[in-house]
Amino acid sequence: MNPKIIVKNISVVYSSPEVTSKIKQIIDSEEYSNSELTTLILCDPALTVQILRLANRPDYGFSRKIDTVSRAISIIGKEKLYTLVSAAADFQTVSDISQEPARMESLWYRSIACGVIAHLLAIKMHRKEKERFFIAGLLHAIGKFVLLTQYPNESTEVLRLSGLGEDAVIAAEREIFGFTHAELGAELLKQWQLPESIWQPVKFQFDPLNRDASKMDASILHVAIRMACNIEPISLQNQNYAEMKPKYNIEAWKQLGLNTDIIYPTVAETSLQILDILIMIKPEVVTIY
Repeated sequence: MNPKIIVKNISVVYSSPEVTSKIKQIIDSEEYSNSELTTLILCDPALTVQILRLANRPDYGFSRKIDTVSRAISIIGKEKLYTLVSAAADFQTVSDISQEPARMESLWYRSIACGVIAHLLAIKMHRKEKERFFIAGLLHAIGKFVLLTQYPNESTEVLRLSGLGEDAVIAAEREIFGFTHAELGAELLKQWQLPESIWQPVKFQFDPLNRDASKMDASILHVAIRMACNIEPISLQNQNYAEMKPKYNIEAWKQLGLNTDIIYPTVAETSLQILDILIMIKPEVVTIY
Protein backbone atom coordinates (compact mmCIF):
# COMPACT_ATOMS: atom_id res chain seq x y z
CA MET A 1 0.00 0.00 0.00
CA ASN A 2 1.12 3.54 -0.74
CA PRO A 3 -0.15 6.47 1.39
CA LYS A 4 -0.02 8.88 -1.55
CA ILE A 5 -2.23 6.64 -3.68
CA ILE A 6 -4.66 5.99 -0.82
CA VAL A 7 -5.04 9.70 -0.13
CA LYS A 8 -5.70 10.49 -3.79
CA ASN A 9 -8.79 8.29 -3.59
CA ILE A 10 -10.13 9.95 -0.43
CA SER A 11 -12.76 12.65 -0.89
CA VAL A 12 -14.44 12.64 2.53
CA VAL A 13 -13.62 11.44 6.06
CA TYR A 14 -16.08 10.08 8.62
CA SER A 15 -17.60 12.81 10.83
CA SER A 16 -19.43 12.73 14.13
CA PRO A 17 -23.20 12.43 13.46
CA GLU A 18 -23.96 14.63 16.48
CA VAL A 19 -21.72 17.42 15.22
CA THR A 20 -22.99 17.40 11.63
CA SER A 21 -26.59 17.31 12.82
CA LYS A 22 -26.09 20.25 15.18
CA ILE A 23 -24.29 22.33 12.53
CA LYS A 24 -27.05 21.75 9.96
CA GLN A 25 -29.62 22.63 12.59
CA ILE A 26 -28.11 26.00 13.49
CA ILE A 27 -27.45 26.94 9.84
CA ASP A 28 -31.08 26.14 9.01
CA SER A 29 -32.20 28.34 11.90
CA GLU A 30 -30.22 31.26 10.43
CA GLU A 31 -29.57 32.41 13.99
CA TYR A 32 -25.89 31.78 14.50
CA SER A 33 -22.49 33.42 14.49
CA ASN A 34 -19.21 32.35 12.92
CA SER A 35 -17.92 31.88 16.45
CA GLU A 36 -20.63 29.28 17.17
CA LEU A 37 -19.89 27.45 13.93
CA THR A 38 -16.15 27.50 14.63
CA THR A 39 -16.65 26.00 18.08
CA LEU A 40 -18.79 23.19 16.69
CA ILE A 41 -16.54 22.42 13.72
CA LEU A 42 -13.51 22.22 16.00
CA CYS A 43 -15.30 19.39 17.79
CA ASP A 44 -14.88 17.16 14.75
CA PRO A 45 -11.55 16.19 13.12
CA ALA A 46 -13.08 15.30 9.75
CA LEU A 47 -15.03 18.53 9.29
CA THR A 48 -12.04 20.57 10.44
CA VAL A 49 -9.68 19.06 7.88
CA GLN A 50 -12.24 19.23 5.07
CA ILE A 51 -13.08 22.89 5.68
CA LEU A 52 -9.40 23.83 5.81
CA ARG A 53 -8.86 21.83 2.63
CA LEU A 54 -11.57 23.77 0.84
CA ALA A 55 -10.34 27.15 2.07
CA ASN A 56 -6.78 26.38 0.94
CA ARG A 57 -7.71 25.57 -2.64
CA PRO A 58 -5.50 27.47 -5.12
CA ASP A 59 -8.48 29.10 -6.84
CA TYR A 60 -9.08 31.27 -3.76
CA GLY A 61 -5.72 32.87 -4.52
CA PHE A 62 -4.34 33.41 -1.02
CA SER A 63 -0.57 33.71 -0.78
CA ARG A 64 -0.57 32.41 2.79
CA LYS A 65 -2.07 29.13 3.96
CA ILE A 66 -5.29 29.30 5.97
CA ASP A 67 -4.70 27.62 9.34
CA THR A 68 -7.74 28.66 11.39
CA VAL A 69 -11.30 27.40 11.07
CA SER A 70 -12.84 30.82 11.71
CA ARG A 71 -10.97 32.25 8.72
CA ALA A 72 -11.85 29.22 6.60
CA ILE A 73 -15.57 29.68 7.32
CA SER A 74 -15.41 33.32 6.23
CA ILE A 75 -13.73 32.30 2.99
CA ILE A 76 -15.95 29.42 1.87
CA GLY A 77 -19.27 30.90 2.99
CA LYS A 78 -22.53 29.45 4.28
CA GLU A 79 -23.64 27.58 1.15
CA LYS A 80 -20.40 25.67 0.62
CA LEU A 81 -20.17 24.91 4.33
CA TYR A 82 -23.70 23.50 4.33
CA THR A 83 -22.94 21.40 1.25
CA LEU A 84 -19.79 20.03 2.88
CA VAL A 85 -21.59 19.17 6.13
CA SER A 86 -24.43 17.50 4.20
CA ALA A 87 -21.92 15.40 2.25
CA ALA A 88 -20.31 14.35 5.53
CA ALA A 89 -23.71 13.37 6.92
CA ASP A 90 -24.49 11.33 3.79
CA PHE A 91 -21.14 9.54 4.09
CA GLN A 92 -22.05 8.42 7.62
CA THR A 93 -25.04 6.47 6.30
CA VAL A 94 -23.06 4.45 3.74
CA SER A 95 -19.81 3.91 5.67
CA ASP A 96 -19.24 0.46 7.16
CA ILE A 97 -17.66 2.07 10.20
CA SER A 98 -21.00 3.63 11.09
CA GLN A 99 -21.88 0.18 12.37
CA GLU A 100 -19.05 0.38 14.94
CA PRO A 101 -19.77 3.58 16.88
CA ALA A 102 -17.76 2.60 19.98
CA ARG A 103 -14.47 2.74 18.12
CA MET A 104 -15.23 6.06 16.49
CA GLU A 105 -16.46 7.45 19.82
CA SER A 106 -13.18 6.53 21.52
CA LEU A 107 -11.09 7.94 18.68
CA TRP A 108 -13.16 11.13 18.63
CA TYR A 109 -12.70 11.58 22.39
CA ARG A 110 -8.91 11.08 22.22
CA SER A 111 -8.66 13.53 19.34
CA ILE A 112 -10.57 16.21 21.26
CA ALA A 113 -8.47 15.63 24.38
CA CYS A 114 -5.24 15.85 22.40
CA GLY A 115 -6.35 19.08 20.73
CA VAL A 116 -7.21 20.69 24.05
CA ILE A 117 -3.92 19.63 25.66
CA ALA A 118 -1.79 20.72 22.70
CA HIS A 119 -3.48 24.14 22.79
CA LEU A 120 -2.93 24.51 26.54
CA LEU A 121 0.72 23.47 26.26
CA ALA A 122 1.23 25.92 23.40
CA ILE A 123 -0.10 28.70 25.63
CA LYS A 124 2.25 27.69 28.45
CA MET A 125 5.16 27.52 25.99
CA HIS A 126 4.25 31.00 24.64
CA ARG A 127 3.91 29.69 21.08
CA LYS A 128 2.36 31.88 18.40
CA GLU A 129 -0.81 31.04 16.42
CA LYS A 130 -2.10 28.72 19.13
CA GLU A 131 -5.20 27.49 17.27
CA ARG A 132 -2.98 25.50 14.91
CA PHE A 133 -1.81 23.43 17.89
CA PHE A 134 -5.39 22.57 18.75
CA ILE A 135 -5.96 21.61 15.12
CA ALA A 136 -2.77 19.52 14.94
CA GLY A 137 -3.84 17.71 18.12
CA LEU A 138 -7.37 17.25 16.82
CA LEU A 139 -6.02 15.82 13.55
CA HIS A 140 -3.15 13.76 14.95
CA ALA A 141 -5.10 10.53 14.40
CA ILE A 142 -6.87 11.48 11.15
CA GLY A 143 -4.93 8.64 9.54
CA LYS A 144 -6.70 6.22 11.89
CA PHE A 145 -10.09 7.56 10.79
CA VAL A 146 -9.08 6.89 7.18
CA LEU A 147 -7.79 3.39 7.91
CA LEU A 148 -10.90 2.49 9.91
CA THR A 149 -13.19 3.52 7.05
CA GLN A 150 -11.07 2.19 4.18
CA TYR A 151 -9.63 -0.94 5.81
CA PRO A 152 -11.88 -1.86 8.77
CA ASN A 153 -10.79 -5.51 9.01
CA GLU A 154 -7.08 -4.75 8.96
CA SER A 155 -7.60 -1.90 11.42
CA THR A 156 -9.37 -4.26 13.80
CA GLU A 157 -6.30 -6.48 13.74
CA VAL A 158 -4.12 -3.51 14.68
CA LEU A 159 -6.48 -2.36 17.43
CA ARG A 160 -6.25 -5.74 19.13
CA LEU A 161 -2.64 -4.85 19.95
CA SER A 162 -3.40 -1.42 21.41
CA GLY A 163 -3.15 -2.78 24.94
CA LEU A 164 0.47 -3.73 24.31
CA GLY A 165 1.53 -0.13 23.82
CA GLU A 166 2.44 2.32 21.10
CA ASP A 167 5.45 0.41 19.78
CA ALA A 168 3.32 -2.68 19.16
CA VAL A 169 0.70 -0.65 17.30
CA ILE A 170 3.28 1.10 15.13
CA ALA A 171 4.96 -2.22 14.32
CA ALA A 172 1.59 -3.78 13.43
CA GLU A 173 0.67 -0.86 11.16
CA ARG A 174 3.98 -1.11 9.36
CA GLU A 175 3.60 -4.86 8.93
CA ILE A 176 -0.02 -4.76 7.75
CA PHE A 177 -0.15 -1.47 5.83
CA GLY A 178 3.50 -0.65 5.19
CA PHE A 179 3.20 2.72 6.97
CA THR A 180 1.84 4.26 10.18
CA HIS A 181 -1.37 6.20 10.67
CA ALA A 182 0.84 9.25 11.39
CA GLU A 183 2.45 9.02 7.96
CA LEU A 184 -0.91 8.51 6.25
CA GLY A 185 -2.50 11.37 8.17
CA ALA A 186 0.33 13.75 7.34
CA GLU A 187 0.12 12.79 3.66
CA LEU A 188 -3.62 13.49 3.68
CA LEU A 189 -3.14 16.90 5.28
CA LYS A 190 -0.30 17.73 2.90
CA GLN A 191 -2.20 16.72 -0.25
CA TRP A 192 -5.25 18.58 0.99
CA GLN A 193 -3.16 21.77 1.09
CA LEU A 194 -3.11 22.31 4.86
CA PRO A 195 -0.19 24.36 6.20
CA GLU A 196 3.10 22.62 6.95
CA SER A 197 2.82 23.94 10.51
CA ILE A 198 -0.09 21.51 10.96
CA TRP A 199 0.87 18.43 8.93
CA GLN A 200 4.53 18.32 9.96
CA PRO A 201 3.92 17.78 13.71
CA VAL A 202 1.41 15.07 12.76
CA LYS A 203 4.04 13.35 10.64
CA PHE A 204 6.65 13.40 13.40
CA GLN A 205 4.36 12.72 16.36
CA PHE A 206 6.27 9.49 17.15
CA ASP A 207 9.69 11.01 16.42
CA PRO A 208 9.49 14.64 17.58
CA LEU A 209 13.23 15.25 17.58
CA ASN A 210 13.75 14.07 14.01
CA ARG A 211 16.16 16.37 12.19
CA ASP A 212 13.44 17.23 9.66
CA ALA A 213 10.88 18.13 12.33
CA SER A 214 10.05 21.45 13.92
CA LYS A 215 11.16 20.08 17.26
CA MET A 216 9.20 22.34 19.59
CA ASP A 217 5.92 21.91 17.69
CA ALA A 218 6.34 18.15 17.29
CA SER A 219 7.31 17.77 20.96
CA ILE A 220 4.16 19.62 22.07
CA LEU A 221 2.03 17.26 19.98
CA HIS A 222 4.00 14.19 21.13
CA VAL A 223 3.46 15.01 24.82
CA ALA A 224 -0.19 15.99 24.23
CA ILE A 225 -0.90 12.61 22.64
CA ARG A 226 0.63 10.75 25.58
CA MET A 227 -1.29 12.85 28.09
CA ALA A 228 -4.56 12.36 26.20
CA CYS A 229 -4.12 8.60 26.47
CA ASN A 230 -4.32 8.94 30.26
CA ILE A 231 -7.45 11.08 30.41
CA GLU A 232 -10.72 9.21 30.63
CA PRO A 233 -14.16 10.81 30.28
CA ILE A 234 -14.55 11.09 34.04
CA SER A 235 -14.50 14.86 34.34
CA LEU A 236 -16.95 14.87 37.24
CA GLN A 237 -14.82 12.48 39.28
CA ASN A 238 -11.71 13.19 41.32
CA GLN A 239 -8.50 12.15 39.62
CA ASN A 240 -5.32 11.06 41.39
CA TYR A 241 -2.74 12.72 39.17
CA ALA A 242 0.11 11.11 41.09
CA GLU A 243 -0.99 7.75 39.68
CA MET A 244 -0.84 8.99 36.09
CA LYS A 245 2.50 7.90 34.65
CA PRO A 246 2.43 8.51 30.90
CA LYS A 247 5.47 7.46 28.89
CA TYR A 248 7.14 10.40 27.20
CA ASN A 249 10.09 10.76 24.93
CA ILE A 250 12.44 12.10 27.60
CA GLU A 251 14.21 14.42 25.19
CA ALA A 252 10.86 15.84 24.03
CA TRP A 253 9.98 16.47 27.66
CA LYS A 254 13.30 18.29 28.13
CA GLN A 255 12.74 20.22 24.90
CA LEU A 256 9.61 21.74 26.42
CA GLY A 257 11.02 22.17 29.93
CA LEU A 258 7.97 20.47 31.42
CA ASN A 259 7.39 19.56 35.05
CA THR A 260 4.50 18.34 37.19
CA ASP A 261 3.56 21.94 38.06
CA ILE A 262 2.64 22.35 34.38
CA ILE A 263 1.33 18.87 33.62
CA TYR A 264 -1.15 18.38 36.46
CA PRO A 265 -3.04 21.69 36.06
CA THR A 266 -3.12 21.06 32.30
CA VAL A 267 -4.81 17.70 32.87
CA ALA A 268 -7.35 19.29 35.22
CA GLU A 269 -8.15 22.10 32.76
CA THR A 270 -8.41 19.60 29.90
CA SER A 271 -10.99 17.57 31.82
CA LEU A 272 -13.10 20.69 32.38
CA GLN A 273 -12.90 21.75 28.73
CA ILE A 274 -13.82 18.27 27.54
CA LEU A 275 -16.80 18.28 29.89
CA ASP A 276 -17.97 21.54 28.30
CA ILE A 277 -17.65 19.95 24.85
CA LEU A 278 -19.56 16.84 25.92
CA ILE A 279 -22.35 18.98 27.37
CA MET A 280 -22.61 20.82 24.04
CA ILE A 281 -22.32 17.83 21.67
CA LYS A 282 -23.33 14.75 23.65
CA PRO A 283 -25.29 15.91 26.72
CA GLU A 284 -26.76 12.45 27.23
CA VAL A 285 -23.25 11.07 27.84
CA VAL A 286 -22.51 13.51 30.66
CA THR A 287 -25.39 12.20 32.77
CA ILE A 288 -23.62 8.83 32.93
CA TYR A 289 -20.80 10.36 34.96
